[in-house]
Amino acid sequence: MKFSVVTISFNQRQYLEEALNSVLAQDYPAIEYIVVDPGSTDGSRELIAGFASRLARIVFEADQGAADGLNKGFQRASGDIFGFLNSDDALLPGAMSSVCQVFEQNPDCDIVMGNGFIIDAHGRRIRRIRAAGFTVDRYFYGAATWLQQATFFRRSAFAAVGGFNVNNRSCWDGELLVDMVRRGARVKYLNRDLALFRVHAQSITGSRRHGEMMKVDADRMFSLSRGRRWTAMDTLRAYLFRIERILTHPGAVESAIRARVRRS
Repeated sequence: MKFSVVTISFNQRQYLEEALNSVLAQDYPAIEYIVVDPGSTDGSRELIAGFASRLARIVFEADQGAADGLNKGFQRASGDIFGFLNSDDALLPGAMSSVCQVFEQNPDCDIVMGNGFIIDAHGRRIRRIRAAGFTVDRYFYGAATWLQQATFFRRSAFAAVGGFNVNNRSCWDGELLVDMVRRGARVKYLNRDLALFRVHAQSITGSRRHGEMMKVDADRMFSLSRGRRWTAMDTLRAYLFRIERILTHPGAVESAIRARVRRS
């Protein structure tokens, strides 16, 4: 079983080497690693070029955004299993071998979701994320628990939905998973920590502009899926889904308390 991993890079050189090494140091032998950079000016491209002998492909060409860059990378991929990693995130040791075992033992599985940690700019672990119960409803109502960096999927599932929506500027990863699950992709959960998701001052996630784009993309996705706009009843459903998540999801109560403490 061959893995294809794509990293999208843009002006995050200070974290990029850690990301590259986290993939290249995996103990799994069959990894095709592709790096995409549309035009960094901070030395990232020079760093990537220094890894050329260890990379399957380097894509240095302009794109229409992260989703388009990922599509460009996966268009050049030949693996059976796909995964992707931002240039400021990282895989944990042994991640690929563990994921491979799940796919081999579950031939009817299309997506594997593992656990991981949110980390800060210095690599300190802030919070653990444990994937469980991903459904289209839970995603739309803000109650889905999953970590993109610890999520892998079959090439066939990716091809079935035509890849990433290049018009999505905020949650292209979520839309891809929703599209795959809506088309019947089956999810399996791996109770192991696989990856690190870095949140820092320069990251897109958490910024005000990202929040605004997320609302636009989420409203579009919801309307397309449901054939209607969001209503007050959906706000109530979202509230109930989140309560259900806190009551049933392992570690959710602790995470919710910690998040509330940080905001206060």
